[in-house]
Amino acid sequence: MHDLSFFRSNLEAIARRLADRGFTLDVDGFRSLDERRRAAITEAEQLRARRNLQSQEIGRLKRAGEDTSALQAEVRALGDRIGELEEQVEALEEEFREKLASVPNIPHDSVPVGASSEDNVEIKRWGQPREFSFPPKAHWDLGPRLGILDFERAAKITGARFAVYMGAGAKLERALINFMLDLHTREHGYTEVLPPFLVNSASLFGTGQLPKFAADLFKCENFDFWLIPTAEVPVTNLHREETLDGDALPIRYCAFTPCFRSEAGSYGRDVRGIIRQHQFQKVELVAFARPDQSYGELERLTECAERVLERLGLPYRRVVLCTGDMGFASAKTYDLEVWMPGQQAFREISSCSNFESFQARRAGIRFRSGKGKGDYAHTLNGSGLAVGRTWVAVVENYQQEDGSVLLPEALRPYLNAEWIDAKGGLR
Repeated sequence: MHDLSFFRSNLEAIARRLADRGFTLDVDGFRSLDERRRAAITEAEQLRARRNLQSQEIGRLKRAGEDTSALQAEVRALGDRIGELEEQVEALEEEFREKLASVPNIPHDSVPVGASSEDNVEIKRWGQPREFSFPPKAHWDLGPRLGILDFERAAKITGARFAVYMGAGAKLERALINFMLDLHTREHGYTEVLPPFLVNSASLFGTGQLPKFAADLFKCENFDFWLIPTAEVPVTNLHREETLDGDALPIRYCAFTPCFRSEAGSYGRDVRGIIRQHQFQKVELVAFARPDQSYGELERLTECAERVLERLGLPYRRVVLCTGDMGFASAKTYDLEVWMPGQQAFREISSCSNFESFQARRAGIRFRSGKGKGDYAHTLNGSGLAVGRTWVAVVENYQQEDGSVLLPEALRPYLNAEWIDAKGGLR
């Protein structure tokens, strides 16, 4: 959510900035609402002043023993009109806020201008893709062949875009979750949180999924409960309508949760394998910071996500998203893309974003240092990492010619094994 006063005073400048995102701001619509609101406020103020003068006159006439019934009727009529105008102002302000709730965040000045993912800018690359002496398989072939990934039974149980992990595949997923949580809590200073996987509408409004992106979510019938699309939602809302101690910022949380997304509008994309699922697991990093800290915190959070890939020996690159490819609430986003040899492509495995005060205004998250004036906190989050996609990256990058998978050294203590053998067993 934007600052109302700043937004009203800078409509044209904000419209130009949002045009870089491919968003057309309804300047005339906002201006019309604001002009009607101001006109109603002005009329109400004038009528209050008139009512005050007439009330004084009524007092004078009563002291003189004169009839005031006509004047009193006029004052009552003024009061009725003032009440109508106050309701008008309230309704117009609510309409303005509702309209404003669908306006995306303003990109940070450092974000490159562009129309789509083709205009994202690579700023870092780590690791060298492995050279195979055989054609590497994609995980959708390798996993079922090893008996560690089953799409057919998942489709029977639920439907398309679900998967069942079996045996060593399930253990590998669990090992990745524990490895990520241990790394972020023990070495990176994050506090682990296990939040609810269902949230209410207020929580989704706070982080920006509602009202604009309801079609991307799963809602429970007859309840104000939604399945979470990411742990960002419950973890950010831990501090909804709270004032944080500014001297204690930044606050850093990490959380493992399943995530549920309808993938509305994405049908036909990534239909094979587990790249784009209705249910997947993720370890999320969330931070609350003061405005002067938040861009340093974005760099740190992104580096924490990168450490996971580096410890697993997975080649990746970091790109900064252009204005046309950013998420609705983000002011700046880095994507980490991991190399998938079976697909001969870099695929997104983490998005790390600074939302500045956009989410905090919607969720009422403030901070105060000492006796100073309170302000809205800045919120950040990023995947640390998407577990299923990390599973894919491990299986594809570490596959052997006989179909077995050599496990990264960082995972071996979690699995008490060095290999997933050609029969899908751990040894």
